[in-house]
Amino acid sequence: MVETANHNHHHHTPPNQAAPPPSTGVAPPLGSARGPFFPPAEQLLQLHYCIHSNPSWVPTVVLAFQHYIVMLGTTVMIATALVPRMGGGPGDKARVIQSLLFMSGINTLLQTWFGTRLPTVMGPSFAYIISVLAIINDLSDSDFSSEHERFSHTMRAIQGSLIVSSFVNIILGYSNAWGKLTRFLSPVVLVPAVCVVGLGLFARGFPQYLQHIHPVARPMLERFALLVCVGIIWAFAAILTVAALILALGIELLLTCSLMLLYRIKIPYPFQWGTPIFRASHVFGMMGAALVSSAESTGTFYAAARLAGATSPPGHVFSRSIGLQGIGQLLEGIFGSVVGTTASVENVGLLGLTRVGSRRVVQISTAFMIFFSIFGKFGAFFASIPLPIFAAIYCILYGIVAAIGISFIQFTNNNSMRNIYVLGVSLFLGISIPQYFIMNMDASGHGPVRTHGGWFNDILNTIFSSPPTVALIVGGLLDNTLEARHTVDDRGLPWLVPFYHKKGDSRNEEFYSYPLRINEYIPTRFL
Repeated sequence: MVETANHNHHHHTPPNQAAPPPSTGVAPPLGSARGPFFPPAEQLLQLHYCIHSNPSWVPTVVLAFQHYIVMLGTTVMIATALVPRMGGGPGDKARVIQSLLFMSGINTLLQTWFGTRLPTVMGPSFAYIISVLAIINDLSDSDFSSEHERFSHTMRAIQGSLIVSSFVNIILGYSNAWGKLTRFLSPVVLVPAVCVVGLGLFARGFPQYLQHIHPVARPMLERFALLVCVGIIWAFAAILTVAALILALGIELLLTCSLMLLYRIKIPYPFQWGTPIFRASHVFGMMGAALVSSAESTGTFYAAARLAGATSPPGHVFSRSIGLQGIGQLLEGIFGSVVGTTASVENVGLLGLTRVGSRRVVQISTAFMIFFSIFGKFGAFFASIPLPIFAAIYCILYGIVAAIGISFIQFTNNNSMRNIYVLGVSLFLGISIPQYFIMNMDASGHGPVRTHGGWFNDILNTIFSSPPTVALIVGGLLDNTLEARHTVDDRGLPWLVPFYHKKGDSRNEEFYSYPLRINEYIPTRFL
């Protein structure tokens, strides 16, 4: 841990926790002294760099580039899944990728400066897929002179839906409603909510074995293992490509990258696809996606705070971050993104993999996003990384985030049957309900809820297809209705209460205050 100034904060004791009883000289009961005792730690101690400590400039730039590579996978996946269904060709997909990268860079800068101020990358969200598919299907029967015209018309409809639905998050955030809702989230709720944010396969074998090659190389391999893995596998994939062993998906991806080379300098600009189209049914469906993105970001922010060496974000920080996420979605609608953004789970997992939670690293990564979104010639080179490589990387990074969710259980009474019930039900339903909705969803995005109101179907299918959203709903209801008043200590609330309010803990100002003296010009409710 580089920072030592706040070392005395790492073992913060809640106000109502009694001091250990003095020794009486009587032998403890059998089994009571077996093994060491690890007290709860509000901040992780095994980080190389925390939220406001920074590596030297060369490692900072390399780590920032690593964040760009990680978020690039989701960007390419979403564009690959949606653009062909809209009638777009490889050239259109290249422009969509550039727009997504550009807005991800802008929104990440906004969040790290004026939002949560946590080192979180704001990347494209899969939560919007169902709503976008509904718009695509709604326009599939319309007559267009060409496929490109159908693509442009669909993009304009998506733009209009993103613009209007963005006010859901803006209102929830800047009215302080979202921050007040987070006060109902005890550690018992956070365990399943954060866990299902990144629940997946957990395999970290290659970096763990590789770091034992030489002791001197261990710190470098630990921080940059992802780039080493990607470079080796990417080179192997290139050899197979030359040998004509690439699959059809790879050929399509290379074609897209070749088209991106044609857009050497292309700056996304407002309403690049034309005038937005506003339709009520599309807007309502997109509102459900906006709510889901807020719920998913909330769980991701909690994980990012722990992996950055910070304390849990206070309620007012959540409010301003969700409000700013709404402003970001508004900008995405204006600049022509195909989906909105949310806090990137894979990039939060990268904080744990590298043990570098520096805010500056993530801020510098936005320079790569914006640069490669403008200069498509260079961005195409990195977009040619095979998608299976990203899938393998995400298995590791999602697993780290899932484990961080489990770590919140240290603040609760693990022997409480009431807590065990809430945790088990929330975790099980948070996984099984979304899995049911996903398994019963057809290629057109129609889920199990199929009433005569298409917008109503889109809202419910989107909400219940999101594991973090379901886990928050189920966990929040159970935890706040089952003997809630009589189990305050068992639920772990004394550990979170100091972070509900801005003045509740001295570290709130340390980690989450605005940069420079901006707070002097902003209303106190948003500080």
